[in-house]
Amino acid sequence: MSAHYYPRNLRKSPAAWLLPIIAVLILCFTARAADHKSAPPTNSAATYPANDTHPGEHLTIAADPCDDPKLCSFFRLPYIQHGLLPIRVILTNDGDRALQLDNARFQFISAAGDTLPAATEDDINRRLFTLKSTQPMRIPLIPIPIKRTPIDKRIAQDDDDFGFQGTIVNAHSTLAGYLFYDIKGLDDPALLHASLYVKMIHSLDGAHELFAFTIPFDKWLAANPNAPSNHPRR
Repeated sequence: MSAHYYPRNLRKSPAAWLLPIIAVLILCFTARAADHKSAPPTNSAATYPANDTHPGEHLTIAADPCDDPKLCSFFRLPYIQHGLLPIRVILTNDGDRALQLDNARFQFISAAGDTLPAATEDDINRRLFTLKSTQPMRIPLIPIPIKRTPIDKRIAQDDDDFGFQGTIVNAHSTLAGYLFYDIKGLDDPALLHASLYVKMIHSLDGAHELFAFTIPFDKWLAANPNAPSNHPRR
C-alpha cells in the first residue's frame, strides 16, 4: 500500500467536500427561518381603535396592546405571563416634514393615576430572570458588591425584530414598535380607564415640540370585547 494512500472519501475534490456542508448550512438556515415568526403587518395609525390625532400637526398615534400570549407568540419569551404588557405604538406622519423621537416619552397612565415608563431591557431581564429570596432580609456587616445580570440575548433579539427601528418618523410614513410596561402591581384589569400618554415629540431640527397625545385604552377594550383585559382575573 502506498504511503500516500487515502481512503476513498478523503480523495474527493474540495468541491465535493463543500457541497454537503453547504447543503447542511442551507437546511439549518431554512429551519431557523421557519421557526422565526413575524409580527402582524403595520397599518396606518388611524386604522387602530385606540388612537389620537392632531390634525394641525399631521400626526396620529395609536396604541395596540397584546394581552393574549397566543396573539403575540412571535415573541421569544413569555412577557405577558410575567406581568409585562407589550404595546405596539404606531405613529403615522401625514405631514411634509419629518419628526424625531429622540426625547419622546411613552408613559402608561393607569386608572389610579400611576405613571409607568416603558420598561428597559434591564427592567425586563430582572422581571424574567431574577429570583428574589423569600427569606427575611439580613443586614450584612460588609457591603456586598452587586453584579449586573447579563441581559438575555432573546430580549435583545425581540427588540431588534419588533422594537422601533429608528427615531425618525419620515414625512408621509408610519413608524411602529413594541414597548413593554410592568403592570404587575396595578389593579386588574390594568387597561380599564388607562391611557398611553406621549409627549416630547419634536420636529427634526428640534425647534418645535408637538402637543402631548393621550390614547385611551377604553377604545381598544370596546373594540376587543373578548380580550383577557375585559375579563378580570379571579
